Amino acid sequence: MLRVLRSGDGGLHEVDESDPDWTLPSDTAWVDLATPTRAEEIAAEKALGVQLPTREEMAEIEVSSRLYQEDGAHFMTAFVLVGADGEDPALAPITFVLAGGKLATIRYVEPRAFVAYVAQASRDGDFCTGGTSAFLGLLDALVDRLADILETASDDVDKISGEIFSRDRKGAFKPILRRLGRSQAITAKARSSLVSLARLVSFASLAEEIASLRDNRERLRSLQRDIQSLTDHSAYLTENLTFLLDSATALINTDQNEIMKVFSVWAVVLMPPTLIGSIYGMNFEHMPELRWVGGYPLALVAMIGTMVVALWWFRRKGWL
Repeated sequence: MLRVLRSGDGGLHEVDESDPDWTLPSDTAWVDLATPTRAEEIAAEKALGVQLPTREEMAEIEVSSRLYQEDGAHFMTAFVLVGADGEDPALAPITFVLAGGKLATIRYVEPRAFVAYVAQASRDGDFCTGGTSAFLGLLDALVDRLADILETASDDVDKISGEIFSRDRKGAFKPILRRLGRSQAITAKARSSLVSLARLVSFASLAEEIASLRDNRERLRSLQRDIQSLTDHSAYLTENLTFLLDSATALINTDQNEIMKVFSVWAVVLMPPTLIGSIYGMNFEHMPELRWVGGYPLALVAMIGTMVVALWWFRRKGWL
């Protein structure tokens, strides 16, 4: 899909790239290529006068492949966290291209931040005044979305912590461990996204469209501070999750040790009665007590007595 956002025009408008007479309007602020076809890519390249990166090039891990300047345009790729509310959160690359005062984005996902930005730009005609404004606005939306994700993760961690250390906890550690694993995955991906955005913002400060205006420089510095703050918060969450995982593992081991202790104590307590019962259950003809009238009651008393003595001894030693 190829869409164009014009300054003050209120919303994105889909473009029919098959029209041979189509040209990019002079007041274009943002050209959005969402899962574009090859024909749409060619149309956008012709309109912008630059060669756009392919999907494979966007996924390159080298920083030099993500952030570079070519033909007077700045190409910046960041990995964005998507699907944080679903079962499979993932990082997806999005490329931003600042060329001739216009912004182009290439993406194969639909981040919630993009939807929020488009909705706001549609409501307020003065919200997007140009390509640089659209670029900074989208970065703001992405950082705000990551802040919301980390805030939700922080709330989940607090709830998990309360469940782990609750006095009324009755086992059920498996669901807790699953939730810890999910929170860890989201936090780690959010941190990776923040690192990627921090590099992008640092590189974007070199662009003429931003460096030439004080307001743009201030907005970019504000973004850098926000990203650093969120990065520190994600580091804190990671440490907290590690502590909770260690604590949950320790409590699981403690519960298992308590269970094994009970089994061990009762095995020792039942050992003397078992020995007595085994001896007098052999039924040899010449056993002295075989025909004794008081043998059976005495055997029962001896079994119960040895059990009581064993339990008293364990309590005295503090093992129960």
